[in-house]
Parts: sequence; C-alpha cells; structure tokens
Amino acid sequence: MQTLDAKSVAGLFPRFADRFEKEREALIELDSKVGDSDLGLTMAKAFRAASDAVGALDAPDLATQMKTAGAAIAKAAPSTMGTLMATGFLRGSKALDGAAALDVAGLASFWDAYANGVAMRGKAALGDKTVLDVLDPIARCFKAEAEKGAPLEVACEAAAKAADEALEATKLLVAQHGKAAAFQEKSRGLQDAGGTVACILAVELNGFMKAAAAS
Repeated sequence: MQTLDAKSVAGLFPRFADRFEKEREALIELDSKVGDSDLGLTMAKAFRAASDAVGALDAPDLATQMKTAGAAIAKAAPSTMGTLMATGFLRGSKALDGAAALDVAGLASFWDAYANGVAMRGKAALGDKTVLDVLDPIARCFKAEAEKGAPLEVACEAAAKAADEALEATKLLVAQHGKAAAFQEKSRGLQDAGGTVACILAVELNGFMKAAAAS
C-alpha cells in the first residue's frame, strides 16, 4: 500500500480515542510517580474530542482533519500535555496542506512538523526526558523509510518499533521540565509519561495501517 485517502484516515481518530480510554488508568498511575496524575484523564478526554470533531466533518481533506483534531484537543484539554498534542496536530496539518492522500513522505513531513512544533511550544530539547524524545525518532524513522521508498505499512511498523525503543531509552534520562524536574534522579528508571503518549500514537497508527492493508 502506498497511499490512504482522507476518508480512510478519518478512521484513525476513533482508534486513538479508544486506546487512550483503555490506557487511562495506566497513564494516571505512570503520571502519579513524578507528575500531576491527570495525564490519563487528559488524553482520554482530548482524543475523544478529536475523534468526535473529525467525525463530524463533511468530506474533509487531510489538512483539515488534522487541524480540526488539534483545535478540538486544545479546547477539551487545555493542560500542558493537551496543549503540546494540540500544537503537534496543528503544525502537522500545515505539512499536509494540499495533499490529496497520505503517503510515507507525507507522514514524514507531518511528524517532523509535529515534533518541531512540540519542541518550540514546550521549549524542550532532545535528552530532556519529554515527549520529544519519542516524537523525534518517529519523525526520523518516517523520513528514512520515505527515502527508501517503503510502503506505508512497512514504514508505520518501523516507526512503531522506533517509538517503542525510544520510549525504553527515556528510562535512562533525568527529567528537565515540569513537575517531574523537581524529582531529578528519582525520575531516572521511569519511562517518560509524555513519551508514552507519543508511543501510543505510533503504535495505533501501525495497527490502523495493518488493518487497512488487510482489508
């Protein structure tokens, strides 16, 4: 498979919403170790709102879907992580402006814009133990797969693997931002909560692509 049209891509958002609802308690527990304990609630609410908003659109293009998702997340979850996710989708939507279908190159551009938007909004750098430490490997993986001419399902599987490996690597880092930064060395050994959210996005995208390829 080389491309997905906008109608097909719309089905990705209910998948995100369902997964974050299932992971709500796990994310709350993870966030409670060095955070505010609200991440699970925030992400469940954010992605349900995004799913509802995108689902209500009438024959939208890819950029409009992503922009709508970002706006819905910003409204439903005006927390730090909600704002970062909203920013990612809003910046990513600009990278898909004018695209009639989603391909690997489009995903590379989307995730690059997403990661850069989050970095700028959150004033984070690689190694700070934030969501960026997983978003950046996802973006770089899609770029590499695009350069190889990989099919969509192959690229998405590679990105999910890269995200999982990057999330595992966050356990070695010390938090530099937010409430987690106050714990310093106590944050070492824990996977980053924000990075977990990014990993879920990549894993669900991979699952979505596998289902689409099989249908």
